Amino acid sequence: MKKATNTKSKAAKTSAVSSPKKAESKVSAPKVPSAIDTDLVEVLARLLGKTDLSEIEVEKGDLRIKVARTLVGASVAHAVHVPQPITAAPVQAAVPAASAPATKTDAAHAGAVPSPMVGTAYRRPSPDAKAFVEVGSTVKAGEKILLIEAMKTFNEIVAPRAGTVTAILVEDGQPVEFGETLLVIE
Repeated sequence: MKKATNTKSKAAKTSAVSSPKKAESKVSAPKVPSAIDTDLVEVLARLLGKTDLSEIEVEKGDLRIKVARTLVGASVAHAVHVPQPITAAPVQAAVPAASAPATKTDAAHAGAVPSPMVGTAYRRPSPDAKAFVEVGSTVKAGEKILLIEAMKTFNEIVAPRAGTVTAILVEDGQPVEFGETLLVIE
């Protein structure tokens, strides 16, 4: 790397940071614009453009010149990523909203079993196994009735009371909310 020198200055100092992306250059100048060596600024800008450096800084006495790149590609990639979740969210929100009135009605039922967490409900222990319970099944208090997967952990949901399952309100693999009625035991 070349060091910038000037016969009027006592010492010159340069620093550089490497960057793999190309970007635009910006120049920041010291307090005294009349003392800027425009030829030096042009040389630094060309050097920045020809190399993988992201920043060059030169100090000469009271004069400090910093030429740096701003990464254009990173902000564009981020802006493209943001609209995708926003577009998908309203579509998913419409589905639970349609089933919410039924859940509130069933939640008022004395035998309603609410979800203790947000997650994905599974009615069977594995895809090829039979369901834990069906409508008409008799269950004991503490018996496994569902699984809810939350944060890659399967949580057993047990019957809070003994009785007969009269309604199952969730499908296998359906997302559930906290407090949503899963099934009814009478």
